[in-house]
Amino acid sequence: MTTERAFIDTNLFLRYLTNDIPEKADRVEELLQRAGLGEIILVTTSLVIAKIVWTLTSFYGLSRDQIRDGLRLAYGHRGLAILNTPGLEIAESDLLIEAATNYAAKNVDFIDAYNVAWMVQQQLSTAYTFDRKHFYRFENITVKMPGE
Repeated sequence: MTTERAFIDTNLFLRYLTNDIPEKADRVEELLQRAGLGEIILVTTSLVIAKIVWTLTSFYGLSRDQIRDGLRLAYGHRGLAILNTPGLEIAESDLLIEAATNYAAKNVDFIDAYNVAWMVQQQLSTAYTFDRKHFYRFENITVKMPGE
């Protein structure tokens, strides 16, 4: 018998991480436990993770360190670091771990941190952008503007 694979959306992670609706958070926890036991494989995308970061920042007002920890480093409010969840497959999780680290450490937008992690993976060292502020914080990236 093949294990069921299913997409897991942003709102489930948010209910779980914030516990703002405990009944829903508990239901998500049960689903994640099932994944941890191998009963189901949950799959999500890097865009879901980016939306989680944006929502936790803009709506819930969490700090970069809290968000980084909830994504990858520490066991958070409900005992889970998203990127280390057994039974959860996340496209480009290695890039997301690097992005989460740099998001907090370098005080840059999460998407810029992700883009730099992607550039490094692709062996790109030059970025053309009008938004120099964040890219300049990465020592391994040369920042240029069109026309230079």
